[in-house]
Parts: sequence; C-alpha cells; structure tokens
Amino acid sequence: MFRYILAGLLLGAAHGMTVPVEAGEEKITKGYYTMDAMGCMLLKDCTDGVERINSSLDLERAYPDADWDLVEDEFDRIMIAFKKIGVHVHLADEKYFPVGHRGVYHTVSNHFYLNKRYMSRPHVLMSVVRHEGWHAAQDCMAGTIKNNMIAIIRNEEDVPMIWREMVKRTYPAYAQPWEAEATWAGKTESMTQEALESCARGTMWTDYEITPLTREWLIEEGYLNKEGKKLK
Repeated sequence: MFRYILAGLLLGAAHGMTVPVEAGEEKITKGYYTMDAMGCMLLKDCTDGVERINSSLDLERAYPDADWDLVEDEFDRIMIAFKKIGVHVHLADEKYFPVGHRGVYHTVSNHFYLNKRYMSRPHVLMSVVRHEGWHAAQDCMAGTIKNNMIAIIRNEEDVPMIWREMVKRTYPAYAQPWEAEATWAGKTESMTQEALESCARGTMWTDYEITPLTREWLIEEGYLNKEGKKLK
C-alpha cells in the first residue's frame, strides 16, 4: 500500500519541501538557498519577496519582456482550477530555494511556490507549474486535497519509459512512481490542467481508472464503498 499512497511529508523531503524551522526569518540557521530557508517560506514565517499570483496578468507584470501568449490559456485554466480547490500560487525570491530548485508544492498547506529566478521563460514556468500541479492532483486522488497524502493517478506501466528512466537518475526509489508521472505531466500540454479540473469537479475517481492499491486505500479510509461509490 505504501508504494502507492505516500505521506506528503515524505514526498516533500524528496523535493526539499518540508523542513521545520523556527518562526521568523531571522531564525534561519543555515542561511539562504537551503532547505532551512525553504521551510521558513513554507511555514509562512519568511515572506520577504513572496507574492501571490492569480493569473497570467501577474506574470506579464512581473516579466514584461516575456511573451506569454502561447501559454496563457493553459496557465489561466490551471490557476482557475487551483482557486476552486484551494491551492494558492506564489512567486518567491530565489533565496528561499536550494540551488537549482525551481518550484515546490507543499502538501500540508496546499500552497505552491515558484522560484522567481527561472520563471521569466514561459516554457520553463509551464513545465514547473504542470509538474508541481500534478502533485496537487495526486493529493486530490488520495481522498481529499485537505489531507497530507498523495496517490499515483496513472498505472506505472502507462507512464512512457523515457520519463520512468529519467526519474531513476534524479529521485530516490520510493518517490519514483509519483515523480515519473509528474515529470510526464510536466512535459505534456493540458495533462495537468485536465487532472486539476477533474479534481475541482470532484470526479477524479470516475475520470481516471483508480489503481488497485489506491482503490483499496480509498475504501479503507471511507472515501469509497466496496462497489466504488463515493462516500465523502
């Protein structure tokens, strides 16, 4: 069961997402560009240079020299779905991210942070938004976005081999089933958008074929009955 249902805290550690810190930016003990600093941001104790965004209009204001025309429709539809399910999206100063980290979805607060340094390139932004947005959809698949669990959405064998092989080189083994499909979604137009819209409609368990162990989990936790009928 654990292979298919994962506590968000553990996945967060794989991403460098959930590191407890003491309250207040002045108490970051390991400096900026560390998981310590990221933890401070995620706990909302560090807010300097962190701003919530709501649509592509905010991207245009933040990066006026970039051409957002090719991605604005998909981005805005994802943002609408995020709003419906209670996910907040922020642009954040690079000092709160370990070097090389471009974005993070925090399963505990359901908040989403994008590293400002990398977001001026539309294709990079969309890859990050799709990838981390897929984790929000996985959060939804595991019963409700309000818990701290995530579940894979697609059967592992459905994920193209190129993405499965890629994550083997970049993620620990326990995180690979979740990361493989998120990496696939990150490179596939509208895949994340459709999953998040399904989450917003409350139809994840009918729009997607539930994997056997996820179904077992949902029944055990009282989200579905044995006939597959939604209970919560």
